[in-house]
Amino acid sequence: MNSTVKTKLADIISNHQDSLLTEWIKEQQAQLGHQRGVLSENELKAQCTEFLQLIKTAILNEDQNIKASHWEALRNMLGDLSRSRAEKGFTPSETANFVFSFKKPLFTQVHKEFTTDANALIESIWSVSQLLDKLGLYTTEVSQTAREEVILRQQQDMLELSTPVVSLAEGILALPLIGTLDSARTQVVMESLLQSIVQTGSTFAIIDITGVPTVDTLVAQHLLKTVTAARLMGADCIISGIRPQIAQTIVHLGVELGNVITKATLASAFKIALEMQGMKITRVNPVTKI
Repeated sequence: MNSTVKTKLADIISNHQDSLLTEWIKEQQAQLGHQRGVLSENELKAQCTEFLQLIKTAILNEDQNIKASHWEALRNMLGDLSRSRAEKGFTPSETANFVFSFKKPLFTQVHKEFTTDANALIESIWSVSQLLDKLGLYTTEVSQTAREEVILRQQQDMLELSTPVVSLAEGILALPLIGTLDSARTQVVMESLLQSIVQTGSTFAIIDITGVPTVDTLVAQHLLKTVTAARLMGADCIISGIRPQIAQTIVHLGVELGNVITKATLASAFKIALEMQGMKITRVNPVTKI
């Protein structure tokens, strides 16, 4: 892109900013579809206005490499926009449309300015098209990374929510597990349990695996790691929810649970924990049958 064309393009954006802005916003609103209600018109207008100001300045530089330092302000703006839209549920392609939708209003205005100079018209459209493609692809990359971070954060939140530690009585905690117990979840389980042991000063923890569909060697190892970590913090563990199928599987695999107490139900495990604490549950009044 020669200096004359660059200057002309900057002038076009500067002199026709209002009309470009109006047409660009219309283009975006037409493409937003189900996401239209997510962005207010004022927010969209502010983003577009900032983009026009930044690209008008950056386009005058000799180097059209968007990774260059003089493009940093525009990259930061598009990066923030991409991350913000990813958190609002926009796909990378929907986010990239912010840049790509600017082509039509800008090309229309460029055509009006270069009607008498075909060569300048072709060069301008080609140069601008390449530049906007680069910026659009950049938003796609940032958006994809941001979406992956959102998904990872949501998965982490779900892991934490799926491993609640419940206080059953003074000194007794229960950790009901539901679903597959893999390495990542084991780490979350261990951290949640150890933190609760420290906070409550509990001496017994019941790990209930009633909701764990299958127990293999790896799952058993994860359970033993959790038990060992809890013991290091001064709490003994009881594993409840040992169904007949799980018991047979553990025996078949030759998994050694050592001296870990196991029970078929959470209620049985709770009773044992109470007895080891020197406590028991008694009925105050007899039940009156109606």
